[in-house]
Amino acid sequence: MAERIATIASRVGLHARPAAVFTEAARGTGLDITIAAQDAPVADAVDASSILALMSLGIHHGDRVVLRAEGPDAEAALDALSRILETDHDA
Repeated sequence: MAERIATIASRVGLHARPAAVFTEAARGTGLDITIAAQDAPVADAVDASSILALMSLGIHHGDRVVLRAEGPDAEAALDALSRILETDHDA
């Protein structure tokens, strides 16, 4: 299983536009990808392609999250998704 830790750069955290950009990209990978707060138990991870699930995490600017995925090209997919999270989409 591939895993990445990313720090949220958007000033509003993972809400509205940043969440929509991220979930669309996660869906586009065709992989099962989960996201959770860095210190949360693995069981608290949610489907990264679900905007409602993502927003329910209450992730804020500066928070660190863990992305996990399995499958072909999982490493590259998580690299791309990490870059999205580490970009301020509200600038």
